[in-house]
Amino acid sequence: MAFKDLFKFRKGQTTFVFVGGKGGVGKTSVSSATALWLAKQGKKTLIVSTDPAHSLSDSLEVHIGPYPVQITENLYGLEIDPEVAMSEKQREIDSQKSMASADQLMGLDFLGEQMDLASSSPGADETAAFEVFLQIMTTNEYDAVVFDTAPTGHTLRLLSFPEVMDSWVGKLMKARATLGSAANALKNIIPFMDANQDAQTAKQLDDTKKQIDAAKAVLADPERTTFKMVVIPEEMSIYESERAIEALNKFDITTDGIIVNQVMPDICDCDFCHSRYKLQQKRLALIDQKFKDQEITEVPLFKDEVKGQEKLLKLADILYEGADNDEVQASVIQL
Repeated sequence: MAFKDLFKFRKGQTTFVFVGGKGGVGKTSVSSATALWLAKQGKKTLIVSTDPAHSLSDSLEVHIGPYPVQITENLYGLEIDPEVAMSEKQREIDSQKSMASADQLMGLDFLGEQMDLASSSPGADETAAFEVFLQIMTTNEYDAVVFDTAPTGHTLRLLSFPEVMDSWVGKLMKARATLGSAANALKNIIPFMDANQDAQTAKQLDDTKKQIDAAKAVLADPERTTFKMVVIPEEMSIYESERAIEALNKFDITTDGIIVNQVMPDICDCDFCHSRYKLQQKRLALIDQKFKDQEITEVPLFKDEVKGQEKLLKLADILYEGADNDEVQASVIQL
């Protein structure tokens, strides 16, 4: 199967592509090339960076911020900013304060204080990214969304959020149903537990749970969501990717492609290069063994950094148009 045939599209529904792997393997280059290629095919595409150390702007050589910005025809990009996301939540709370009763105001003040703490706490970036996930994954504004993810551990925490949040919201709903009229007795301790607000709060929780359930369904649908793992021919990258795929399986997220980046050619008159080539050949055999259920494609080592839309499209041609690696190597490898 050609690597480009891994993409599946349904009319009126967004296709989601996650690009991940160990830090430093070329995830941003691959995700940027993928987004450019999809846009070139006429697909309205959004590329989203979930990595706190954003590099999309550097890769595409276009300024990208926390809101969608057009990069080229059919292509838009955003870099998730936890501080901006938290500020927006704070503005929502401030807006609600203007219409709140005294008891509600106490609860909103408490919530505001928790938001201040949360904005500087570990996991704030994953929480902000999850908010964007819910917004993007429960609408169909784009034909395709490409996620340029953070290194493996961060991404796995992020993708665990739907299960965690679903459980948390479910427990809150159960607690409110159990408390019932007892909520009035608690309102002096927990101001926002006023039973008069039960209907409104219950609706908010129900809406949130429906949104999370919808996102979970999309993540678990292999016709709409897939994960493409970027590896390099080194043991640490291979084994970390193997563990990541096992973890993704637990979240019902399908990994359908392995992109082996930075593959060296055999330069016989260079002892160092030849030694590295032989080592990589062993690692490539290991990759074939470990990921035999996935489609595997190789990308040669470029002589320069792969950045800017022209070079990224060359990378896309290798990935999705079957460009001859040997021919590309002859023109771009410099040793």
